Amino acid sequence: MNRTLFQLSGISILALGLAVASQAQAQTTVDVAMIGEPDTFDPMVSTKDVVSIVTQHFVETLFTFDENWATVPLLAAAMPDVSDDGLTYVIPIREGVTFHDGSSMDAADVVGSLERWLKVASRGKSVAAYVDSVEASGDYEVTLRLNQPYAPLLSLLAFSNSAAVVYPEEILDDRIEDVVGTGPYEIADYVPDQYIQLVRFDGYTQPGGAAERKQIPDEIRFVPVADPNTRAEGLLSGQFDFADSLSTESYDRLEASDVAEPLMLEPFGWPVFAMNRNKGMMTDIEIRRAVQAALPFDDMLYAAFGDEKFYQVDGALFPEGWVWNNDGGVELYNQNDIEAASKHLEEAGYDGTPLRILTSRQYEFHYQMALVAEMALEASGFEVEMDVVDWATLAERRNNPDLWDIYITHSPFLPEPALISSFSAKALEGWDEPAKNEIYTRFITETDPAVRKEIFKELQTELYEDVGFIKVGNFNSLQGKSRAMEGVAPSPWPQFWNASVAE
Repeated sequence: MNRTLFQLSGISILALGLAVASQAQAQTTVDVAMIGEPDTFDPMVSTKDVVSIVTQHFVETLFTFDENWATVPLLAAAMPDVSDDGLTYVIPIREGVTFHDGSSMDAADVVGSLERWLKVASRGKSVAAYVDSVEASGDYEVTLRLNQPYAPLLSLLAFSNSAAVVYPEEILDDRIEDVVGTGPYEIADYVPDQYIQLVRFDGYTQPGGAAERKQIPDEIRFVPVADPNTRAEGLLSGQFDFADSLSTESYDRLEASDVAEPLMLEPFGWPVFAMNRNKGMMTDIEIRRAVQAALPFDDMLYAAFGDEKFYQVDGALFPEGWVWNNDGGVELYNQNDIEAASKHLEEAGYDGTPLRILTSRQYEFHYQMALVAEMALEASGFEVEMDVVDWATLAERRNNPDLWDIYITHSPFLPEPALISSFSAKALEGWDEPAKNEIYTRFITETDPAVRKEIFKELQTELYEDVGFIKVGNFNSLQGKSRAMEGVAPSPWPQFWNASVAE
């Protein structure tokens, strides 16, 4: 009988211990609700935000951005030594950095990774023609030699999107299935459509300075939740500590909640109607001008966001207060002119072929803008075919120019205009037009900041005149977090290595 009592007491003690351990684990776990899940853990080959948000926690680049968008070292030991002619970059590499497989990083890993980035990444391809060589000039030193100055190079090397991340040279291939990084967290478990579990990498070596990653949570769990209302409800109930990309209707409830609070990134970025310049009707400039003339951006933004505190009707590619802000071409913005659009269609000899708009409801504001656009385009004389799919399917279909004429996406405001991938002739849109290419080449090879500003105004003007892509306006991004969470700031790509959740 005493032994039975002892056993029962032992079970009780064990259960209590497990409960305490479980509670402790819950206190060091950050649960994040996202619009979907990455289709790859290799950020070199993707420009999707859902990929960048997750992968930045376990793979790293030579440089990164601080809170003011200044470039700072991450895997590099210091900023590069750049030759006076802007053609040679000597980059010191940090010693003692360990990959998740236990191997040590050196210059050979960096060289191999950069060579792969130039070959397979869309942003890497955009700079590849300017790079003559990448070589190890020491065990912990890499030298890049260019054939022309390339002003955006460091911004490209710092960006987490289509990222120049560093892998062990042994795993480098056109496709990498099992990603091995140097980041503060590593993948512990992945259950498709349920969660991605990251755990602290105990062998992490801190970069220090503005790039510090404190590794506060033991675990970060990313959960795909397609519906924005479900993400908000999960946040309000305490199921999630953070929720990304919430609908504006959630703002008041979050603000009134004792559990959660809204995070507003203002201004965040701009919705984009990307035009298929590779195939189909959008190769005709009169058709593109018809679309540009027809779209009522005031109505589209109101339908998408509902309250002017969430958006601005603004045609400049960068908002007021940014160094790149200018008025080039903006007289062609927000024409909302059905008659002018119809004349462009008549000039094009439009034959009634359906205009195919590819969009998704996982970003609900994309879909709401598409509905208003559909009505205006039909009033102008277009036949419109809406293809509404989930975001993963959209990301797949946009790779095939046979399947769409316009797809709807968005971009945050970025510190360097060359990071806007749509300007590149190699982007999915295929804006490969001689006048634009000439301006763009001058822009990226000019190193004088004042001259670059003037050239960018030319580029923005050409965007409107040739209808390279269509900016709808500015919008503010709504995210939400637990009121008990600290260490996470509003960001296009929120980071959770410094996050803490109070009891």
